[in-house]
Amino acid sequence: MANNASSAVHMLLVSRQPSALACLWTLSQANVWKLDSTNSGLHALEVMRSGVTLNLVLLDLEPGDADGLRTLRWLRQVRPEVPVVLLCPREDRGQMMEAVRLGALDYVIKPCHTQQLERVLKRHLNGKAQCDELAPPGDEIEAIGDEMFFVAGSLVMRRLRARAELVAQINVPVLILGESGSGKEIVARLIHKLSIRSGSQFLKVNCGALPRELLESELFGYECGGSTAIPRTDGGKFELCDGGTILLNEITEMPSALQSQLLHILQDGRFFRVGGKAAIPLDIRVLAATNMDLEQALFEKKLREDLYYRLSAFTVHVPPLRQRKEEIRLLLGHFMDRMSKHYGLPARMFSANVLETCRQYSWPGNLRELENFVKRYLVMGDESLALSELGPGSNLFGQNSVTSENDSRHDGVVPANSLKSLVRNAKGETERNAIASALEQTHWNRKAASRLLRISYRALLYKIQQYQMTPPEAYLSQFANRPRSEGQRTEQLIEWQQEPSGNWKLRRSTT
Repeated sequence: MANNASSAVHMLLVSRQPSALACLWTLSQANVWKLDSTNSGLHALEVMRSGVTLNLVLLDLEPGDADGLRTLRWLRQVRPEVPVVLLCPREDRGQMMEAVRLGALDYVIKPCHTQQLERVLKRHLNGKAQCDELAPPGDEIEAIGDEMFFVAGSLVMRRLRARAELVAQINVPVLILGESGSGKEIVARLIHKLSIRSGSQFLKVNCGALPRELLESELFGYECGGSTAIPRTDGGKFELCDGGTILLNEITEMPSALQSQLLHILQDGRFFRVGGKAAIPLDIRVLAATNMDLEQALFEKKLREDLYYRLSAFTVHVPPLRQRKEEIRLLLGHFMDRMSKHYGLPARMFSANVLETCRQYSWPGNLRELENFVKRYLVMGDESLALSELGPGSNLFGQNSVTSENDSRHDGVVPANSLKSLVRNAKGETERNAIASALEQTHWNRKAASRLLRISYRALLYKIQQYQMTPPEAYLSQFANRPRSEGQRTEQLIEWQQEPSGNWKLRRSTT
């Protein structure tokens, strides 16, 4: 194993030919990064299990490298918090697809170009030495067309962009999940922009805005004619979008019969117009989005299971604004700049009070609510009035709060309109604590925990994902270090398996 001088940033390279990656070693020296290398996946696992602090792992893949993919799976199981970046050949798309499934966060095509490699590495290095370099000024806001912008002012959004770029290279359906107003359409447009279809059409269809008959003809088009009618053919959105990308927004609002037709299109690559008899070939990428709880949608039959499995080969979760509050200041400035130009009004400054209130507010309407707030503030010019339009708790820091300071600080009286949010927060905290207690009692045996909680196994999986719960290191090491016989220690490292959704699954190896 080779290494450079000690540094705040520590990377591990897993490659059979580390000396061939000269640009990587040059970059590590220029940036004073500590770079260790190993040519063995098992050795890399031992390093990861030793508890050494690592900021990033680079995994060098060769065409058809099954051992490399197996190493990736183990690395993600043992240390899921450490980002893995692939160095992979351009021609092996199948390998790249499997790597995304297994949790790779980004990639660099070989042969590596120094500037591209440096940009990707700095995107994911989250050590103290790089926290200010992760998103240089000017790179945080990216125009994606139709006056839409992708804002990546936080680590979670920069990693989301990296995953979108990786998924964009693979021509398969993508399911985009997120709360209303969180930016699902923006992510869909970003995937289209970064794909080879970027020169073709991008169309969006809101599946909940039309009744079934109109939605069917909107998507598939129709043919009519006969002895008493003038023959007429109108193409639908699928036909108009041939060669491009279509976003089916609120896919859970699509009637079941149309979901079945969509499934056949994804399987066969052809469709029929309404009233038509000839099959029409179709080359299109389908992106689907929903703000609905998938567990609930499947249980209520609002989303067919067969369609779900076809769409969810790759799933992208868009985090709500409350989970990326470090972006709020940037977003406020961005929206103010855009709207002041749009309405021809002078841009207004945000006081410290407004900035702090916006940072503390939960933003249940996400980006859409924040944009509307900026619009009101720009037009009205009164910050206290604009803040009063927000939901409960928005004026806790305002000097001109609608609720007086004496009421909130001395009497201890909670405003009636905030009761719902208080109950919701208390319920969520109680639910999470109950799940954590059951998982701890059952040593993270999720089936046993679901029986203890008297809920379905799938419901428990969803709740674990919702609350972003992962097995404590104690459980991971406990099962990883329990060999059943001599020579089986390495196999035990893969007992905990992390699924693409982020859930953990315990498997016991018998070999």
